[in-house]
Amino acid sequence: MRATIKTQGQQHTVSEGDILIVNRFPNTEAGSTITITDVLALGEGADFRVGKPILPGAAVSAKVLENKRGDKVIVFKKKKRKGYERKQGHRQELSVIKIESITG
Repeated sequence: MRATIKTQGQQHTVSEGDILIVNRFPNTEAGSTITITDVLALGEGADFRVGKPILPGAAVSAKVLENKRGDKVIVFKKKKRKGYERKQGHRQELSVIKIESITG
């Protein structure tokens, strides 16, 4: 069974056993289980259902495998002939999750 979920501002189409890297879930640790209730579409073939905008009663259960930080992105700004230069780095907080079950 496949489901399209909305989590952390992104949409993903997942099935059981998939591993995703998403923005960090607040207040979670490695090994904790989360439930995603924002399911936009569910099923395959003849039992395919689409929510308006979400399906009531549908949920996806996932396990947090790891919390980590992404690669560093350098933000560099410069204006020619003005002596203006700014350099800033950013590392995104990420969670690696594994989809355990899809219900609905």
